[in-house]
Amino acid sequence: MSDLVLALGLVLAVEGLVLALAPRRVEDALRMIAVLGIEQRRLIGLGALALGVVIVWLARGA
Repeated sequence: MSDLVLALGLVLAVEGLVLALAPRRVEDALRMIAVLGIEQRRLIGLGALALGVVIVWLARGA
């Protein structure tokens, strides 16, 4: 459970840092994502999910 809380904290810290340092770039990225179709967004989300799982798996020592 502590790993989950740590991961959530890290996600919030990174997201907060991005929003604090480059809010205009976030708006631009959201506009670009809004133009994509549903299937493209779904594939990007699945790719990000897979990458995240691999990173966590490697970080935990495979």
